[in-house]
Amino acid sequence: MAQGNLKYQFARLSIAEKLIAINVIFFIVEGLFTALLGFSIMSWFELPKDFFSFLKQPWSIVSYSFFHGSLGHVFWNMFLLYFAGRIFLNLFGNKRFLNVYFLGVIAGGLVFLLSYNVFPTLIHSNTALIGASAGVTSVLIFVCSYIPTQEVRLFVFNIKLWYIGAFVVLTDLIQIPTSGNIGGHLAHLGGAALGYFYARQLLNGTDIGSGFGRLLDSLVNILKGKEKKAPLKTVYRNKKENKQSKQAYDKDVRQKKIDAILDKISKSGYESLSQEEKDFLFKAGKEN
Repeated sequence: MAQGNLKYQFARLSIAEKLIAINVIFFIVEGLFTALLGFSIMSWFELPKDFFSFLKQPWSIVSYSFFHGSLGHVFWNMFLLYFAGRIFLNLFGNKRFLNVYFLGVIAGGLVFLLSYNVFPTLIHSNTALIGASAGVTSVLIFVCSYIPTQEVRLFVFNIKLWYIGAFVVLTDLIQIPTSGNIGGHLAHLGGAALGYFYARQLLNGTDIGSGFGRLLDSLVNILKGKEKKAPLKTVYRNKKENKQSKQAYDKDVRQKKIDAILDKISKSGYESLSQEEKDFLFKAGKEN
């Protein structure tokens, strides 16, 4: 009964909240292994700075993002993910959220790898990358770039999203020469660059994550053991063509309405939408 209730509660979470729960579970499990069994499993999943070590565990380009070094590290990452995720999921659906998040993770990991194999001051450093910061930063900078003039409540005053994005990027830039976590800040900037580029391209009508999304779908189908099979049914050609034509028309009309609403958000902010437009956009995001 308790297990079924937990599954039900987990299923009700948004995709951002599910990621938060998974990260917290990984943090607890890693802590228990270290405290009770005397060894850490993190080395199997962290992203090594050496390129040849990375080739031995290529999954680490993604798995590093599920591990954190301290309670403060995981808390602030998950806090920002919750904040940015709520805004993102009011505009788009789960698939695009995962595209931005994991492409940010990968971009941050690649910047980390490249930096520690190119820059002279970093080549001889002994370090590895962990933490969801690159993915979180990617989602945050995406929303800050997509609706930059949208105001959000921060403590007791309103502030535009682009101010928050600029502050986050500048903070990382300033800390590169002054902190001992150069690789982490470089990874953040890699995620930020991906989020910004994704948002600007999407505003121009190009979804740069569509191919990655199809890859994720394929992996999910493989893991579930599903095989794509052609449906065995007889249909008259004219009925099929009429149905496809109607579906294409409905999809085109729906997309034009979504584009018009997103254009309105870009120009005047989310609060300029009517309640009907907000409801339509929320429903459309859930269906994507």
